[in-house]
Amino acid sequence: MRAFALVGALVAGVGLAGPAGAAAAAEDAAVKPAVVGATPAVAWGTCSSDTLAGVPADQVKFYSCARYRVPIDHDNASLGTIDIALLKRAARTPDARVGSLFINPGGPGGSGLRMPISGQYYFQPQVLDRFDLVGFDPRGVGQSNPLRCFTTQEDADEIFAAQIPVPLSRTEISGTLASYRDYGRFCRNNAGSLLNHMSTKDVVRDLDTLRAAVGDRKLTYVGFSYGTLIGSTYTSMFPKQSRAIVIDGNVDPALRTSDGVQYDRERAQGFEIALAGFLERCDQVGAKCAFSDGNPRAKFDELREYLRKQPITLPGADPLDISGFTGTVAGALYSPGVFGSLAEYLQAYYDAIHPSAQAQSLQARPLQAPAVGHRGLADLRPDSPYSSDDSYFAVNCSDKPFKIRQEQVPDIAAKWERESRTFGRLQAFSDTAACPVWPAKKPDAYRGPWRAKTDVPVVVVGNYYDPATRYKFAQRMAAELGNSRLLSVDAFGHCILGDALGVDKAVADYLTDLKVPANGQVFQPNVQPFETS
Repeated sequence: MRAFALVGALVAGVGLAGPAGAAAAAEDAAVKPAVVGATPAVAWGTCSSDTLAGVPADQVKFYSCARYRVPIDHDNASLGTIDIALLKRAARTPDARVGSLFINPGGPGGSGLRMPISGQYYFQPQVLDRFDLVGFDPRGVGQSNPLRCFTTQEDADEIFAAQIPVPLSRTEISGTLASYRDYGRFCRNNAGSLLNHMSTKDVVRDLDTLRAAVGDRKLTYVGFSYGTLIGSTYTSMFPKQSRAIVIDGNVDPALRTSDGVQYDRERAQGFEIALAGFLERCDQVGAKCAFSDGNPRAKFDELREYLRKQPITLPGADPLDISGFTGTVAGALYSPGVFGSLAEYLQAYYDAIHPSAQAQSLQARPLQAPAVGHRGLADLRPDSPYSSDDSYFAVNCSDKPFKIRQEQVPDIAAKWERESRTFGRLQAFSDTAACPVWPAKKPDAYRGPWRAKTDVPVVVVGNYYDPATRYKFAQRMAAELGNSRLLSVDAFGHCILGDALGVDKAVADYLTDLKVPANGQVFQPNVQPFETS
């Protein structure tokens, strides 16, 4: 379930669920909802076979689905409504049920609809016994009225093909910047009124409505990556409706919502910290790491600088350029389980620029490149419909203010590259290049204050070597919230729930019985990098 996407920058998320069947949707719509207080209750019904793909037949009975209507603008009903797609996995011990546990995978733009299906990966058995797990696609994402900037796949392909993640030449830079301006024009023309209502504040107001609609007086929630901004915004806006909130892989909410440029700069630094940790661990474990012979740091830097000048082609592989290399390394840093493959990948390409190296290493299996957001799409017939969504920038450009002009980005990229040689340019040519020309007008984003007092402390979880949401962000999140406990993990990778038993047990006790963990604990992951068990 840990996944990553490269859309100019890498973000965490999960795979989109398939479209719900029309029959199931009609069945759900036909049920007249009950009312919980002033909020209509969710009308749960059957799920489509696509939504429950992979669920064993004897487990299907635990699942139900729904669509729940919310206003596009919670303060202006005249703009109309959208529907939020929901999936529930019922508590296995109904008599001991605490309530509903909402889950968000991050992104922004990650589909959370099917997350309850994999709940056993993230949560201890007692959580599955006592909570209905509720997954949902946030507004504009997946099956929840996807925000679409394009009407045809061909238009989308043309725009995204022009965006080079690590542009170096003047032509590449100008073409990438122009493509973001074109992207903004498509969004302004096609996305409709939802474009101006995609901020995290809008998502949180939906979530509070859903909380009431499932019958819970207070919210129980677990959010990963960008989902930590949802959690922290919820506790700040609705502190007295917050029951138990766990946020894993944390953003710095105050910085993210006040200075997008500095936030992205520090995010690039986080990737550099994770890379340095990987190379140091590779050196320490010796023969267990295929890239350990010699000086891994010096070898990596040599390989990167070579690729800045020309691509490398291995037998049976497409040419690798600096953009593909940077994206692959960044993506691999999300998942320590692939560090061994990353080491083989680096060694194979390093040997390619040193012909005297042993020839057999050229046959090393290259690490599969990370899933690439809107690129690499199959050829389609002319005017084929666009079926993805554009929620990533719609959310980020609503939440993150960029007080710069787009023409300043090349100088910013050069500056960041001097301090974050591998990832600075990649980060600069994502949100920092796109958001100054994004067409949303004065989105209603939440920008603090963050120190609202919840009845129970928020549990903040952070890895020391998290690339996408650096450990310093978790420390700041814990400090900025009014009532929190920080659990640290001496681990690599993006987010940790499900991969560190000590954390998982502490979180289970907290969610089920509101047992607050001691502050300042440091945990270890279940498996260290380069170890198979």
